[in-house]
Amino acid sequence: MKFREPYRQPGPASGGIPALLPSRIRELRRNRGMTLGQVAEQTGLSVAMLSQVERGLSDPSLESLRRLAEALQVPLFDLFRAEGPEPVAVIRHGERRLVSSPNLHVTYSQVSRTGGKVEVLEATLDPGAASSESPRSHVSEECVLVLEGSLVAEIDGTEYALGTGDSCHFDSALPHRFLNPHPDKARFIVSVTPPSM
Repeated sequence: MKFREPYRQPGPASGGIPALLPSRIRELRRNRGMTLGQVAEQTGLSVAMLSQVERGLSDPSLESLRRLAEALQVPLFDLFRAEGPEPVAVIRHGERRLVSSPNLHVTYSQVSRTGGKVEVLEATLDPGAASSESPRSHVSEECVLVLEGSLVAEIDGTEYALGTGDSCHFDSALPHRFLNPHPDKARFIVSVTPPSM
């Protein structure tokens, strides 16, 4: 898992754990009155691993972050937020929050502000890659728009082929993921409301 420190200097992701992540996870867990054991039970992650994440000693995978966000009842990118949403947020291209999973060959960068009612992400998916190991579901509405290349939206067991300029709008409660069986990288926008990626 690679991260870029939120809203800092532009440039390529340098890897490592963002400074905000450990304290934010601990804060969210405590605010919900949850113990490490309760979070471990809900996520399937070990107490030892969760303790290391909260102390900044472990670099969690994208799947682990998704499980943590679900258990703590926040959208994924809220794990990196320090304060409430700004009334107007300008997110410069080189300063976007970035989450990537080298194993899955997928990268998400946040185009919208954190804490809003809609989340907009720009994603890239390498050839032969998938956005998650298996289809996922969450209580939201989602729209994907292919900017470059081609993509397959797998939704509730059915595959929908999408080319450049094509979009697909669906109920995120249906198990879904994105696949790239093509020889070129796919670049696409994902909009989710309410945020829960």
